[in-house]
Amino acid sequence: MKRSPVWHPFTQHALEAPMKRIVATEGAYLIDEDGERIFDAISSWWVITHGHRHPAIMEAIRRASENYDQIIFAEYTHAPAEELARGLIAIAPAGLEHVFYSDSGSTAVEVALKMALGFFHNIGAPRSRICVLEQGYHGDTIGTMSAGERGVFNAAYEPLLFAVDRVPFPEAGREQETLDAFETFCASGQVAALLVEPLVLGAGGMKTYPASVLGELKRIAERHGSLFIADEVMTGWGRTGPLFACEQAGIAPDILCTSKGLTGGALPLAATLCTAAIFDAHLSTDRRRTFFHSSSYTANPIACAAALANLGIWKTEPVGERIEALAAMQRRRLRRFEGDPRFCNMRQAGTIAALDLAVPVGGYLSDVGPRLRAFFRERRLLIRPLGNVIYLMPPYCVTDADLDRAYDAIDEAASAFAAGRL
Repeated sequence: MKRSPVWHPFTQHALEAPMKRIVATEGAYLIDEDGERIFDAISSWWVITHGHRHPAIMEAIRRASENYDQIIFAEYTHAPAEELARGLIAIAPAGLEHVFYSDSGSTAVEVALKMALGFFHNIGAPRSRICVLEQGYHGDTIGTMSAGERGVFNAAYEPLLFAVDRVPFPEAGREQETLDAFETFCASGQVAALLVEPLVLGAGGMKTYPASVLGELKRIAERHGSLFIADEVMTGWGRTGPLFACEQAGIAPDILCTSKGLTGGALPLAATLCTAAIFDAHLSTDRRRTFFHSSSYTANPIACAAALANLGIWKTEPVGERIEALAAMQRRRLRRFEGDPRFCNMRQAGTIAALDLAVPVGGYLSDVGPRLRAFFRERRLLIRPLGNVIYLMPPYCVTDADLDRAYDAIDEAASAFAAGRL
């Protein structure tokens, strides 16, 4: 068979078999070229919230495409972007009053970093440092790689990356070390912003930490005049329970980044929300204080229409009840592995469940990761472990039967590994 010219993301083509083609999607399932129905247990990299091809979102896309394609957003505006911005501000944490559109989670965070530095530059009190949590991940652009954990992912690009101040992850029983470290960095007077994934580190291994720590980090930032950036690209749109994870700590960030579930996962779109103070610092008759950022597809009208339809679903359908039901379903099924020596570090944050397969060598590059993925694929399950970290983050339309299949396969995989068959 002729080799495909396509270069897939996060894929070592020298080790991977040719990929099956997906020909359709429906609800919690992908349908491949052989007609096999594959349970999408990770929401196609965390983007699909209500299920694939939700009718309201698909209809909104069809209607918008009758009038729009792309419009230069530096010259004109349009109704889908205006209505979506107002809708986002209405549901976001209090104090966020402006919306800047981009096209991915990485760019949403990149925009946030530039907003923070631009704010202090424009008010005449420049600050140059960004604080982050260790083991975090914020994207694959140069700025977001700089802010993320350093390692094999970005070793080749190290000459391009800038330094950030890293606060230790708040491990259970050592939370004060995190808070003290952040306080020390802030005391320098040079911290422009703290950038965090609220409550759950996604690609960093689905590590969780309590809302109380998140709240205290925000209070420390406030005391020192530093901005607080919430990277809610993965945690937003109900993944941890409430619409945004920050709500669990009762805090409002100065800047909030959202993407993935913004359109229900149907189309790429991102938004960076900020306070009036940050916007006003860039508002001037002096053009040098302009916020110099854009992309060609900023605020694509069709993507904005899909996001508007998503907001409508949250208003008209019992999404909150589905999230609560899914969280309970995950909780019940995790119990089967309590005290099971094959696993460790079981955790859950709302609809997200994770547990670590006990292996001699863990981590993202653990050899067990690809073997687990192949094992699940053979059973028509899209489960993509982070090394030995197995996690489930399905769409909210998931059924008990779907989850039973996934957890049974996890049980089977652990037994196969223990017996040396995997």
